[in-house]
Amino acid sequence: MYKYILLFLTVASSSFAQILTAEQANHLATLPIKCLQQEYPNKLSQLLIDSSEIASPKELHPAFYGCFDWHSSVHGHWSLVYLLNHFPELNSRAEVIKKLQVNLSKENIQKEIEYLSKPHEKSFERTYGWAWLLKLQMELDSSSDAYAKNLAQNLQPLTDIIASRYIEFLPKLNYPIRAGTHSNTAFGMNLAWDYAVYSKNEALRQSISENAIRLYQKDENCPFDWEPSGTDFLSPCLEELGIMQRVLPAKIFLVWTKQFALKLFNRKYNWDVARVSDRTDGHLVHLDGLNFSRAWNFYYLIQQYPKEFSHLQELADTHLTFSLPSVVDGNYEGEHWLASFALRSFEMKNTTK
Repeated sequence: MYKYILLFLTVASSSFAQILTAEQANHLATLPIKCLQQEYPNKLSQLLIDSSEIASPKELHPAFYGCFDWHSSVHGHWSLVYLLNHFPELNSRAEVIKKLQVNLSKENIQKEIEYLSKPHEKSFERTYGWAWLLKLQMELDSSSDAYAKNLAQNLQPLTDIIASRYIEFLPKLNYPIRAGTHSNTAFGMNLAWDYAVYSKNEALRQSISENAIRLYQKDENCPFDWEPSGTDFLSPCLEELGIMQRVLPAKIFLVWTKQFALKLFNRKYNWDVARVSDRTDGHLVHLDGLNFSRAWNFYYLIQQYPKEFSHLQELADTHLTFSLPSVVDGNYEGEHWLASFALRSFEMKNTTK
């Protein structure tokens, strides 16, 4: 374990980790591999109607029971598919594919559909888990490997349900949820938008566009200095910036950003990284995720608007590399999910090259 911590620390101090290396990829893969079929500890988010619904996590969610909770399991699956797509020679390739095939079988996905189809579970994992499920579908769809094509077909019926739930839910949301945790509306919209565009789901894309503009267009002067709250793992200001970047035409977006986040245009702008006091605390370690969240949103902004925001590159790199060592520190509180956040940051960083 210590050699991997040393590896990440070395990379973090050398030119801000320009790319994700094969060695890093191989180690990051070990984290979701380890927890993908680890049932306990587990945190269920379940509404019990009666005692007949009491069951083990694996019985309730045969596809997504590992990695502590449902959404972490989903993005753990995404992490492994992402790594297979970008590192075909991954050391654990055969083991990863076998575990993916077991978990994402047609029968297991049908059980997940049955759970989500319960009338009292319509809000289950809304919208954080929904968003990662769509991202997993997108990653499987984009793979040229035969295993992924089969699993994508298995997953699609569940994905279709999630997409329809977005379309049903978003117009009902009179006010956005601006939390720095799971319920953040903008984050859920960001990943859903990317899936809608990729899959050419026009109804989903239109719903996200209309409702994002309705919810956010009048916002001004986002209080960056209020971030972070004590257990944030998402940046409310930057996630909102991310969804408006997606839905607004370029000229309108830049005008809106000057009223929403004028300070980001300052070429000397700095933002301190979030610091964790105790990484054995499952809530306090969220702040490492916040650093990754800030990084991936900065990278996305730079990608589309390098003229206006290229000066944020070093700040994004600083946030990414600051929390990299915590991904491999041996604490399950962070290990079961932080690898996905780190990979999301690298994913967005690599698109700016």
